Parts: sequence; C-alpha cells; structure tokens
Amino acid sequence: MPKMKTKKAAAKRYKVTGTGKIVVAFGNKRHLNSSKNKKRKRHLRGTKVADVTKQKMSKVLLPYQ
Repeated sequence: MPKMKTKKAAAKRYKVTGTGKIVVAFGNKRHLNSSKNKKRKRHLRGTKVADVTKQKMSKVLLPYQ
C-alpha cells in the first residue's frame, strides 16, 4: 500500500502540538486593519487550539501527524 500524501495547504495552516492537538492562527487580520483597534489586532496575533471539527478534519489532511 502506498504512502498517503499530506495536503500541503493544510500543513502550512495547522501545526500539531506534542500532545497531538491542532493549533491554528487567528483569522481576520490580513486586510481592512485601519478600522480595527490596537487591542483587537494584538489579540489576533497569536495562535489557538482548534475546535473539535477542525481537529477531525485535519486528521484526514495531515495523515501522519
């Protein structure tokens, strides 16, 4: 049986922690930033643990993670 290929778009968006959780970056920070205040942009800077549906979806897209 051949190896499964990793979806490279998903590999760039999702990272896997040591415990196996999926970490994603916050959205809504790429454009139209002049109307957003500093506090909002600062809180969008980091990452968060993905919700359950993205956890399940990423298992298909990242088969060996």
